[in-house]
Formats: sequence, structure tokens, C-alpha cells
Amino acid sequence: MSLSEAFDILVIDDGSPDGTGLKIKELQTEFAEKLHIVERSGKLGLGTAYIHGFKWALERGYAFIYEMDADFSHNPEDLVRLFKACKEGGFDVAIGSRYIKGVNVVNWPIGRVLMSYFAGVYVRFITRMEIMDPTGGFICYRREVLQTIPLDKITFIGYAFQIEMKFNAYLYKFSITEVPIIFTDRTKGVSKMSTKIFREAVFGVIMMKVWSWFKSFKR
Repeated sequence: MSLSEAFDILVIDDGSPDGTGLKIKELQTEFAEKLHIVERSGKLGLGTAYIHGFKWALERGYAFIYEMDADFSHNPEDLVRLFKACKEGGFDVAIGSRYIKGVNVVNWPIGRVLMSYFAGVYVRFITRMEIMDPTGGFICYRREVLQTIPLDKITFIGYAFQIEMKFNAYLYKFSITEVPIIFTDRTKGVSKMSTKIFREAVFGVIMMKVWSWFKSFKR
């Protein structure tokens, strides 16, 4: 696959048993300047992996920083569209949205589609953010956004992490747009969704809203 823009890749590997680390190191011989890996011991949570990656990119001066799934649920070709939304469109945050134009999800059972969609309805009702896909994990941030959000104070490490990051960007009055994508569920591996993670997201949204009443969001 050849993209019209160049992107560097950082993989955060929390001791994956599927040989991810070994494969990345093998590919680094061919893509030494573009492909990077950080290996951490144990499962430390989705949110901490992203924050580690954000800090890594900020330290190295990247102007646009992305998060995405590495299992091709997110189409790499859409990286260019997110980049252009920020670079040419002038937005601070561009979200690859499954729901901005109907429901664009492939290979999910109807129960999970409904849970994901109505989670967005719930988040919009509580937070008042006008974001159709607040739980989505395919995002481009301008570096100024990640420099402003206090990353060390992000509370959640599961799927509520995605909501918390967007809510912070919203509260700091960064401009946010959604770019329609088609999300294709993985064909191998299993979802990390659990009752605990779902509960964190449900109650976490209320907690975030309450906390926002007692914080200052000036930049």
C-alpha cells in the first residue's frame, strides 16, 4: 500500500503473545527510519499505551499525532484524509467516524453495533459534545492539543479513555471535526471489551462531567 503522504509508525507492545514485537523488529531492517516499537512488560491498559505513544511523539517534534488500531480495523488510507482535515481544513482534532454518515461498521454483530451507537447517544446527552462517534479510536491530533491536555491526569485506561480525551479537547475549545470512515472488525484475535470496561465507560462519563464543573480549561 502506497499513501500520498509519509507517516511514521510507532507500535506499543505490552508483551503480546502473538509475536508482534519480533515481527516489528524484523520489519525494522527494511523500514528503520519509519517503523518504531516500544515494548512494555505486562498489560498496562489501552489508555496508558496511547499516552506513552503521545509523549514519545511529542518528544520527537511531530506536528500531527495519530492513534489507530493495528489490526486493519482502521484503513491506513484514511490517515491521509484525517491529515488533510487538520493540515488543510485547519481543525485541531480529526476523528475517523463510524457514525457521521449512517452506520459504517462491517463484521460486528447487531448487538455490538447497537451498544456502540447508543453509547454515543449517551455520551452526547451527558457531555453536550456534538460528536457522533465519541468512542472511536482513529484520530489525528495537532501536537498543540496533546501539549495542552494534562496527559498525566487522564483517569481512564479502557474505552472510556477515548471519550475522556475528546471531552478534554472539547473543554479546551479545540476545533473538532469528524471524517467518515468504514470500520471493519478484525478477522483474527478477540475483542478486549468486557463488563468492567463497559461499566467504566458508563459511569466514567458522569464522573467526567461532574469533574469538569470544578476544573479550569484555559489555554
